Amino acid sequence: MRAYIRHPSDVPIEFTPLLERDMRMGPSESNLIQDVSLGGLSFGSKERLAVGTKVKIRIPVVNPPFEAEARVIWCLSRPDRYEAGIEFTSAEDAYTARMVEQICHIEHYRLWVKEVEGRDLDAEGAANEWIGKYAKDFPNIA
Repeated sequence: MRAYIRHPSDVPIEFTPLLERDMRMGPSESNLIQDVSLGGLSFGSKERLAVGTKVKIRIPVVNPPFEAEARVIWCLSRPDRYEAGIEFTSAEDAYTARMVEQICHIEHYRLWVKEVEGRDLDAEGAANEWIGKYAKDFPNIA
């Protein structure tokens, strides 16, 4: 049973596995976030990530970029990639990720407005509109 509500997203993520032996970093990879929740997130990977592997993640759509360490809690094989789920290793990072989740929704809204309505919104305009329309329905942090 899932502990957190999942929210679809299509926001870029960069991640780097942290190697156990001396905490060196493995090869970096960029992809898109697939789901975001209070407890963690999921994304696609070219390589299988072993459960328990620590990763450093970076989400560059916010300024400054959100960076945190997390732990792989599942990894599934898909026909063309792997799909990995991670959980944040600190409550502070999980809370900050919740704010990033809102930014992901705002960015998704900005892209939707451009595609459906033909309007170009900057990040601030999209945030103002999204907050006015949807923030009241965004689940509170329990």
